[in-house]
Amino acid sequence: MLGPGGAFEPEWQRVVQAIRRAGTVDLICHINPDGDALGSALAAGMALRGLGHRVRVSFGDDPQVIPESLAFLPGQELIVPAAEVPQVPELVICLDVAAESRLGLLHEKAFAAPVLIAIDHHASNPGFGTHRLIDPTAPATAVLVDELLRRLGVPLDQDLATCLYTGVATDTGSFRYRATTPATHELAGRLLATGIRHDLISRTLWDTSSFGYLKVLAAALDRAVYEPEAAGGLGLVWTWVPYQDLALFGVTVEEIEGLIDVLRRPAEAEVALVLKQDPDGTLRGSCRAKGAVDVAAVCAGLGGGGHQFAAGFAAREEVPVIVERFRAALAAGR
Repeated sequence: MLGPGGAFEPEWQRVVQAIRRAGTVDLICHINPDGDALGSALAAGMALRGLGHRVRVSFGDDPQVIPESLAFLPGQELIVPAAEVPQVPELVICLDVAAESRLGLLHEKAFAAPVLIAIDHHASNPGFGTHRLIDPTAPATAVLVDELLRRLGVPLDQDLATCLYTGVATDTGSFRYRATTPATHELAGRLLATGIRHDLISRTLWDTSSFGYLKVLAAALDRAVYEPEAAGGLGLVWTWVPYQDLALFGVTVEEIEGLIDVLRRPAEAEVALVLKQDPDGTLRGSCRAKGAVDVAAVCAGLGGGGHQFAAGFAAREEVPVIVERFRAALAAGR
């Protein structure tokens, strides 16, 4: 794993030199992008465009869906469908991509590039690519993108700051998670100094939803199960959202990403798990822990990964089977 400086300074220098030599840069974030993934990619894309590079931003979903909560992000004119990324890109930067599988339809194209740079902060990242800037101590990939922009000599403006602030705020839970450090707040201060409306950003990210979301949330909470004996007696609370609920109330699966933050509130449970069903039947699990369980390791055992206290996975089994596997992985982790 690589950090943003110190002993890893040579890797930063190699990355900056490779980017400066490139005429065209393809920036790829993970499938079903969140605020940190898309914010990081758009910030890097706008910065590189300003330096004269030809830039494309993409992610490997078909169709590509930008969550409504991220529709305000500037730079989205840079986004192209996965099919428009060339078969052999000149230089690819993967942002916030914790595993190769998260590249989706762009996996083969990314690995065909002679220069593939991975910029990420997930502890579960195995370290792919020709250049790796992976810092598990960073609270968000956007923090590393800020460092990249500094090294490229790109000054912050409101558009860049909006994207970076969205990334940092998203992955720190609005600066509530343990990974938040004094340096995180220092970065937030520099971003706010550009004049961005952080209050409007936060309202859009966390305090705005459709009425349909409230109905889906109500049904999910009604299904919630509390298991005090799980996780070695630390407790588990879990629920799931069938696709039929989303279809009934006109809600996308991206809109319910924040459901896990509601489910993690009970004081009785250390771990929370939400299973969300895609149209094809795939169940995507999001889980959180409060400090005593490494859910990244738990999810890695289920084919996923993430952060120590916030991770995820995908599975195709029935709900009871998936929950039993998760329960067993929790027990093994204890």
